[in-house]
Amino acid sequence: MTSTARSEQVARCSRPAVDRAAVSGLLAGRRHRLRPASRRWLCRVWPQVHDLATPPLARGPHWMPFGDSLASSAMSIGAMLLLTMLLAACGLPRLDRVVIAPPRPGKAMALEQIALPPGFSIELLSDQVPSARSMTFGDRGTLFVGSKDAGTVYALVYRVGAQSTPLVVASGLDGPHGVAFRDGALYVAETGRILRFDGIETRLREPPPAVPVAELPRYKHHGLRPLRFGPDGALYFAVGAPCNICLPEPGYASLYRLPIGQHGAAPQRIATGVRNSVGLDFDPQSGELWFTDNGRDLLGSAAPADELNRLAADGAHFGYPYCHAGELQDPEFGMRSRCERFVAPAQPLDSHVAALGMRFYTGQMFPIEYRGRIFIAEHGSWNRRPRLGYRITEVEVQDGRAVGYRPFATGWMQGDRVWGRPVDVEVAPDGALLVSDDSQGAIYRISYDRARLSLH
Repeated sequence: MTSTARSEQVARCSRPAVDRAAVSGLLAGRRHRLRPASRRWLCRVWPQVHDLATPPLARGPHWMPFGDSLASSAMSIGAMLLLTMLLAACGLPRLDRVVIAPPRPGKAMALEQIALPPGFSIELLSDQVPSARSMTFGDRGTLFVGSKDAGTVYALVYRVGAQSTPLVVASGLDGPHGVAFRDGALYVAETGRILRFDGIETRLREPPPAVPVAELPRYKHHGLRPLRFGPDGALYFAVGAPCNICLPEPGYASLYRLPIGQHGAAPQRIATGVRNSVGLDFDPQSGELWFTDNGRDLLGSAAPADELNRLAADGAHFGYPYCHAGELQDPEFGMRSRCERFVAPAQPLDSHVAALGMRFYTGQMFPIEYRGRIFIAEHGSWNRRPRLGYRITEVEVQDGRAVGYRPFATGWMQGDRVWGRPVDVEVAPDGALLVSDDSQGAIYRISYDRARLSLH
């Protein structure tokens, strides 16, 4: 941070309005005010903490990882410890973390608590998929599931009415969240690279070796990479911002297209200003890319909104870090550029719901009015009161425009108790909607039967 920028930071801290937005935001929506002396002290040291919490990014080639990731991580951890001590010294309460009910392997869980529209039901497909994250189907109907903390990629035989036992097809990976399948090959996105496993559906018990496809930044903050093949045959993915709020180096906070089958092809940046997208899909009618994006933290419980965005043309900028959800100028960076310059969300979502995986519904099982709707897995808030998310929502789309946003499946949160956290959704070959839950290591199946309407 330059001396001029540091002076601007201190000046902004001294303003009561920004004090409420930037400091009271740390309280997850509670209305606390610092004593003047404490506020001056916090603002005097905050720029130095900011410098540590956002370590410099290595300059050079477009995909060069950090020059010293260990030192950067140590500085970031030290900065967060320092910030915690500062907040404690100021008498500020800690943010409430989400406490998840522990997994219950082999049991039916509490699926009777899940509320769905009439005619729909939910069942357990498997509860043996630790840290289950993104999902994709192979050409032969194999369900592949990525993970986060487990470092594992799983394969399940899709069976209706009976639980499937997953096979491990890759292990020892670094946050293999994203999975995509094309032409017999499984593509897996780790934090720092994309891998390919050729002919994997014929070798599930003896998986093929991984073939490196592309190198990615290795910074772990917002380091989970979603993958999705587009109608053009290219592989699309996101690289999140390496911070909560900062002005990232080029290469971060962006969406990319990677041509497949072209020797030596490099990722092409197609959108910027995307803080942390963990879900991508393509409109089956127009072929346009839609994606979720998580809003920044520490501005309180009510703002900013999470986002569902539509990329109408390459080169679009979606606002981060200057503007959030198309209307909220950032208290630190907003003075540099106005919201009118950026692409607004196709649909603002509820704030801090952690909107992750999303899919257009393309199946035949659900009623016809669901065709072309978007289902979104909302992982659930960690820094707001009241808690929100922990559900599947739906967005109605007409003529390429979002016209409605509402809950579809709820009940993973009962009162203030959370027992499940949806991560991704995937349309099964039979038209059912699958939901992954990393907190329970589970895959659920939502189906529709008109005969059930008589039961409601």
